[in-house]
Amino acid sequence: MPKLKQPATPWLLGIIVLLLIADQATKWLATHYLVYGQAVPVLPFLNWTLLHNSGAAFSFLSDAGGWQRWFFTAVSVVVSSIFFVWMLRTPLTEAIMRYSLALIIAGAIGNLVDRVRFGYVVDFISVHWQQAYFFPAFNIADSAITVGAILMIIDIMLQKETEK
Repeated sequence: MPKLKQPATPWLLGIIVLLLIADQATKWLATHYLVYGQAVPVLPFLNWTLLHNSGAAFSFLSDAGGWQRWFFTAVSVVVSSIFFVWMLRTPLTEAIMRYSLALIIAGAIGNLVDRVRFGYVVDFISVHWQQAYFFPAFNIADSAITVGAILMIIDIMLQKETEK
């Protein structure tokens, strides 16, 4: 695997800010131009569908009565803070880990902004197979978290291979 350029902290902060802007801008567009719950076909496997998620991933605890808003807000603040310190302390030579942490931080903060502002997270990307099997709706922040987690797993696996 080719080596990634070693990301300096200002570069990673720039990635976080750009992802936050992209996330919030696309959520604003979805909120202002889509009708709640009404699918707009984009590709045979992709719709834009405005949905609100008051729970966690896959709407976990979305019907819990309201306490989950503040619980997930607190979790997001704590996790983002821990990951931010981790990113700052990760050596420059561990580029994949630093990028993965930046992506996870950006996604967590993006969804945190929604949760604080609205009490729910704005989702609008709906992927499906033949209009029969639908993956839970998601957003740019969720995508950043997912890609960051995948990169983190890859980095951990590569480190274990190197240690052997």
